[in-house]
Order: sequence, then structure tokens, then C-alpha cells
Amino acid sequence: MANNAKNIVYFDLETQKSFDEVGGRNKMRDLLMSVGVTFSTASNSYEIFDERRVNDLVRTLLRADLVVGFNVLGFDYEVLAHYTLFDLRQVPTLDLMADIEKTLGRRIGLDALAAATLGCEKTAEGLQAVRWFKEGKLMEIAEYCCYDVKITRLLHEYGRERGQVFYVDKLGQRRAVPVKW
Repeated sequence: MANNAKNIVYFDLETQKSFDEVGGRNKMRDLLMSVGVTFSTASNSYEIFDERRVNDLVRTLLRADLVVGFNVLGFDYEVLAHYTLFDLRQVPTLDLMADIEKTLGRRIGLDALAAATLGCEKTAEGLQAVRWFKEGKLMEIAEYCCYDVKITRLLHEYGRERGQVFYVDKLGQRRAVPVKW
């Protein structure tokens, strides 16, 4: 990595519990992390963190020049608040979902953006990851989470290079969303 290159850390996590199990969306801290994954542009590699290594994950995020995630401000950082006194929202962060929501006035899911922009789809969804956790299938969660981090990275890179990403509207039309990433 060149001395002036930023260390962008792409990040996602999965949880041990569902909203139903903890009493609703206002109790995100109680969801608890099962697996967190980062991809660092400094090392050009993925790192997988289980709950025992959550402090290492927090340290990785705090050291990043920029954290990029999808719903990271509204979800992932809230889950991590269970484990740390640091307010992770103070870390330079680009939340792709929040940025697109600001532009469009509504939320578009990662899967919909990835399909319309990159031609790929997610391999599972969050509730499946909760089931895998209960079954002790941490490798399946890690693989799924790594794939979500990769999709987030590819979507960010696409938008940064081309100034737009895409989604398909309710009428089946592919629509561009301008971005300044």
C-alpha cells in the first residue's frame, strides 16, 4: 500500500438472535454478534471475527481511514455497541444504504442493488444466518458474511468509478442512482 493510500475497511456482521427473540428493533444490542467480517484495502484480505474476537474487530474499525458497509450505521454499529464503549459512529463511515436512501427517499436492499448493478445476488439472508448460529454452523455464516462484504466492496467500487449504481423499480425498469463515493 502506498503511503498516501487510504485503508478502506469493508464490514458486515451477522447476529446470534433475531428481532423477535430480543423484543424488537429497539434492542439491537441484545442481538449479539455471531460473526463479523472485514476486507481491508491495506492488506487486500478478509478477516473473520467470532464473538470471542469482537474487540479485535472493533480495533480494526477504529483504525480504518474509512469503513464502508450497508446499513452499518443503523444496524451493525448498534449490535457492536453491546461490546464497546466507543461510539463507532465517530469513525469515518460510508453507509451505502443510508447514502442511497438520502438520494432516493427510500431504502433499497443490498440484494436489489447488487442484482441490477453487478448481476449477482446474495447467497442467503440474515434470518438464515441466525438459524445457522443455533446449529453451530459458523463456517456457513462466515462464508455468507464474506460474500456480503465482497458485494458491498464491488458495489462501492462500481459507484465510485462510475458515479452511479442501479436498482429495478416496481415497474421492472432498471433505474440509476447517482452516487458520490
